[in-house]
Amino acid sequence: MFIELMPSFTLDDKLCSAVASATVVPKHITIQLYIKLLIWLKMSPAIRGQRIQDQPVIDFQGCFMLFKKEKKKLALKRMLNFNVPPVKNSTGEPVWKVLIYDRFGQDIISPLLSVKELRDMGITLHLLLHSDRDAIPDVPAVYFVMPTEENIDRMCQDLRNQLYESYYLNFISAISRSKLEDIANAAIGANAVTQVAKVFDQYLNFITLEDDMFVLCNQNKELVSYRAINRPDITDTEMETIMDTIVDSLFCFFVTLGAIPIIRCSRGTAAEMVAVKLDKKLRENLRDARNSLFTGDTLGAGQFSFQRPLLVLVDRNIDLATPLHHTWTYQALVHDVLDFHLNRVNLEESAGTESTPAGARPKKKNKKSYDLKVAESVQQELESYRAQEDEVKRLKSIMGIEGEDEGAISMLSDNTAKLTSAVSSLPELLEKKRLIDLHTNVATAVLEHIKSRKLDVYFEYEEKIMSKSTLDKSLLDMISDPDAGTPEDKMRLFLIYYISSAQAPSEIDLEQYKKALMDAGCNLAPLSYIKQWKAFTKMASAPTSYGNATPKPLGLFSRVMNTGSQFVMEGVKNLVLKQQNLPVTRILDNLMEMKSNPETDDYRYFDPKMLRGSDSSVPRNKNPFQEAIVFVVGGGNYIEYQNLIDYVKGKQGKHVLYGCSELFNATQFIKQLSQLGQK
Repeated sequence: MFIELMPSFTLDDKLCSAVASATVVPKHITIQLYIKLLIWLKMSPAIRGQRIQDQPVIDFQGCFMLFKKEKKKLALKRMLNFNVPPVKNSTGEPVWKVLIYDRFGQDIISPLLSVKELRDMGITLHLLLHSDRDAIPDVPAVYFVMPTEENIDRMCQDLRNQLYESYYLNFISAISRSKLEDIANAAIGANAVTQVAKVFDQYLNFITLEDDMFVLCNQNKELVSYRAINRPDITDTEMETIMDTIVDSLFCFFVTLGAIPIIRCSRGTAAEMVAVKLDKKLRENLRDARNSLFTGDTLGAGQFSFQRPLLVLVDRNIDLATPLHHTWTYQALVHDVLDFHLNRVNLEESAGTESTPAGARPKKKNKKSYDLKVAESVQQELESYRAQEDEVKRLKSIMGIEGEDEGAISMLSDNTAKLTSAVSSLPELLEKKRLIDLHTNVATAVLEHIKSRKLDVYFEYEEKIMSKSTLDKSLLDMISDPDAGTPEDKMRLFLIYYISSAQAPSEIDLEQYKKALMDAGCNLAPLSYIKQWKAFTKMASAPTSYGNATPKPLGLFSRVMNTGSQFVMEGVKNLVLKQQNLPVTRILDNLMEMKSNPETDDYRYFDPKMLRGSDSSVPRNKNPFQEAIVFVVGGGNYIEYQNLIDYVKGKQGKHVLYGCSELFNATQFIKQLSQLGQK
């Protein structure tokens, strides 16, 4: 939630106090508004001159409950504490230990726990399983790995080499009996049976990026990608393997959540295959009462309300336009135009503006990497900083010692404690201000892409295409303009037009478009696949509707931008985001609110708690759901995620999580379409 300002406010003291008292910077604010706010903050005397000195962490908190992200963090902390719940406010030193993980484990831990948090848990060293590791015989080791043949062999080798004092083996997903026997045989052969302290299946085979967003995998994601699922030459065995991989991760997710969902899915898609397999897996686990993962303490702790959550499984093929869309929100733009990966963004910064002597090597660009767990409240930091800075100034003014040295201050009596406390807290507050500089660097890098590629023009044009509004410029002119965008931008624009059109363009028109695209340097392979896709899906006769967009009300950041300095945004349109429900959000709304709609009336219904499964589309539960998980089979994106967050903000008491088999940006998606088009 954030405060609204009256239109008459300008960048004066009232606005300063308003920004200082706001609580959350929304992830979905437009890039231009975000830069305006950052620039206004940087122009404050308290901030001027602060520079990035290392790589601080910025948290981008979600807008509501932390139940899922916090549950996973607690599960990881419990694992790192030898699978014993950590004691809060413990004054004693932790048991020092070594953490050994594979790439899968690294991807799961890195977005959730910082190096400092690992150190607080007693982790002195964290190493990759397959790296060269020296023996540390007097320290216990915690392993966190996938139960693959390669990993099991290396763990058996560690046992034979007596690398550590004791071994706590934690597997990301369930280990098979045969592999467990391999470890047991290796332990017996190395006379290390007593050193293997614990063996656990952790069921943590998914990556949490936000409080309300998760993705199934990062390593080997091409195995469950949109291309892998939609390959024309895929065999039944390969498809079964892909579905089993997705179901295994979803099962882990619900074990961690501690809840049995009601499952809804469309018919005749990969999402239906996932739903059938997940329903079966949950049903079998519930049937085994002695070994069920959803009974006793686990289930009681995991229920986040008395009502069970709704799981909506959708197929990527219901909407191929949104992943290609040029966006206008901060987090999605960072993902679209920068190297943004598992909440970490890599930037290339020039080494300086000094001229290079003739014949000398050109200076290399500096590569900087930042953790962007996108947007902990800038205003919260500002509020804390300004309050204490003002307190220092006020006390100095009252005591008449402005400009005096610290010796004079220390001789004062009653107000000395207050002043000392305020002064001592300033370094910490100044440290927080460096976060603003960090976001300024990232936002400015995004802005350079917007200006050079005219992304604001593309965003506005695509919005008109998708909402069936009147176009003020012909599509051929947009494609033929040499100064507007890259060949990929032009291809994305045309594919959105082709997908969104109720009727495909005539062969004559299509040839004109193809010629213009080829002249612009575009690869036409993605278009070949989209033509096939449109011909063989229901979308050909009923194209995706994006509804009529309505302007969103101006909030705090819109007003800051409208009243702030214009020099940074020169050449960029001042666009107002429009509120519209994307297809995934519309489907969720229909199913969550139990609305009758032709789009979702035929969706299958699964309840794993029922003794017998059914092929029914009629839900047994007639009450609207309060919690829901939307999962996209075939890949998701930040645009859909933020659209869902916008939707749920208007639904008091409701909570939605967004998940996908992989998280891709438009460049990665169009590459997959290109590979499919070349088949």
